[in-house]
Formats: sequence, C-alpha cells, structure tokens
Amino acid sequence: MIEACAQKGVSVASVALANGLNANLLRNWIVAAKKPTPALPADPAFVPVTITASPTLSEISIEMRRGEATIQVRWPIQAADACGVWLRTWLR
Repeated sequence: MIEACAQKGVSVASVALANGLNANLLRNWIVAAKKPTPALPADPAFVPVTITASPTLSEISIEMRRGEATIQVRWPIQAADACGVWLRTWLR
C-alpha cells in the first residue's frame, strides 16, 4: 500500500479507503517507512559463547537449598545423565 501511495496521481485517502484502512494510519506507515532503520549496537547484549568441557573437571558439584535444608552433592562427571535424573526427582 505504501508503494501504491507513491504512484503519481494517487491519494493516500483513496488507497486507505480501498483497503479498509484509516488514512491517518496509512500516513503513519508511510512516514515510518521513510525513517532509516536503526543500526545494531556495536556491543550487543547477547553474544555467542562456546562452552567446552574442561579436561580437569571430574565431578559435578551442586549445592541446593530447600527451606532450611541445604545439601551439597558431588557426582562423577561420567554419570551426568544419572545426576540429572536424580536432581529432577529430588526437586519434585
């Protein structure tokens, strides 16, 4: 519709009416389309991070608090899947 309004001899009101829109709304779109797109910040808030396993990491260590109770769990890194199952069960 913005392109249609740019044609010679075409009124914004007629394009808006033909498309069931308010002419002021279409005018706002035309103005917004002419504004330059803001550039992305040079220092984005989120950056990709690559995490690699540490060759010296041998265990999972988790400290959990539930109410007044605090527990610390140490689990062999080779059994990380079992640790996840246990943790999901404990947190229920």
